[in-house]
Amino acid sequence: MALIKSISGIRGTIGGIAGENFTPVDIVKFTAAFAALLQKQLQKETPLTIVVGRDARISGELVSRLVCTTLQSMGINVIDTGLSTTPTVEMSVTHLAADAGIIITASHNPMEWNALKMLKNNGEFISGDEACELLNIVDKEQYTFSNIANLGSYITYETAIDDHIDAILKLPLVATKEIEKANFKVALDCVHSTGGLALPRLLERLGVNKIKTLYGEPTGHFPHNPEPLPEHLYKIAEVMQKGIFDVGFVVDPDVDRLSIVDENGNMFGEEYTLVTVADYVLQHTKGNTVSNLSSTRALRDISEKYDVQYSVSAVGEVNVITQMKATNAIIGGEGNGGIIYPELHYGRDALAGIALFLSYLAKSGKSCSQLRRQYPEYFISKNKIVLQPDMNIPTILQAIAEKYSDYKVSTIDGVKIDFEENWVHLRRSNTEPVIRIYAEAKALPIAENLAKKLMSDISEVLKK
Repeated sequence: MALIKSISGIRGTIGGIAGENFTPVDIVKFTAAFAALLQKQLQKETPLTIVVGRDARISGELVSRLVCTTLQSMGINVIDTGLSTTPTVEMSVTHLAADAGIIITASHNPMEWNALKMLKNNGEFISGDEACELLNIVDKEQYTFSNIANLGSYITYETAIDDHIDAILKLPLVATKEIEKANFKVALDCVHSTGGLALPRLLERLGVNKIKTLYGEPTGHFPHNPEPLPEHLYKIAEVMQKGIFDVGFVVDPDVDRLSIVDENGNMFGEEYTLVTVADYVLQHTKGNTVSNLSSTRALRDISEKYDVQYSVSAVGEVNVITQMKATNAIIGGEGNGGIIYPELHYGRDALAGIALFLSYLAKSGKSCSQLRRQYPEYFISKNKIVLQPDMNIPTILQAIAEKYSDYKVSTIDGVKIDFEENWVHLRRSNTEPVIRIYAEAKALPIAENLAKKLMSDISEVLKK
């Protein structure tokens, strides 16, 4: 399995051959290269400071030790949040006025994976150009380690999650009093990662007293596929079907994606996490919205309802944020359950999503399922094709674009074909060795058939 190098970080499977997997050699190289990139960019006379945090996957402590000691060896001071969440580390960088951050997490990938996600001093991911420069530094080994007199320091930051929650509770749209009065009963699936540390604390601070946590211990032994998709959430669905709880929340291992289960055990739909929170925000604040090319049209519909501008970006958090800044968007994100609320920070944040969703639920007086029925009904079929060594991705994408040239085709990120009432998007993943094929329509069978048609088209291209 080759390393995957993209705007979503450097990731791969633990062990194996250096340069082909996520090994200690690769971890040291990429960490040192990131330090060298920062030193070149910032040109500070005093030592740089970098915040480091990790999710609970089994390899995390080992990787963290390698990262922290490498940074110290580059003359950089380290602030270690330990077990944390991606949005917590993002916020810690700015809260502590640090020069950068590194998050050790492979997000939704299975537990044999891990990754390094690099942050700038504004708590946002490095850009595509910066990622290319980083790779160049790695290839040429253009980094120099410090002598004994200039090694970096190391301290821990144990209140990072609590400080993150404090900032969420200060948001004007987080209705703590109404949530407490609603006396919600909430179930959680924290997939044995750091959501188990953060989510119960957040809910308690919001005044939720009845909480059932599944897989709350941060052991790193994921009890199911950690991507919060409906087919993986059968256990919390069973809990919700008993009729005791008002809402169920599910997060991925680094807590930047949020899925919701309603009071009957039905999937709210990860695409509608952003749609619902955006609806709540737009009720109180007029402003533009952004989602990526693979996200539901429902956000467009909600934006039109409030007479605000909706625009799209390439897939990837950094791309969404760039478009949000360009259009002065007040809410945005991705259809995978990633909510970006700039009032707090520019980063996908499941904790903020939970606080805003519960605020809407409490103020509306409706049930979770009633909220969901308010929105236009779209269905997305999400599929993928595992990459093979002989696949020429640019050739495949070009052939598909040419085949459907009579329709509206976007090549911003892979190929997206917009039909009158549905769309299909195929692109190479930033996080897995796959081609993703997403299709959306107003009926699931139509979306599934559309996706199958494009997968058949790809097979025909490969035959040629």
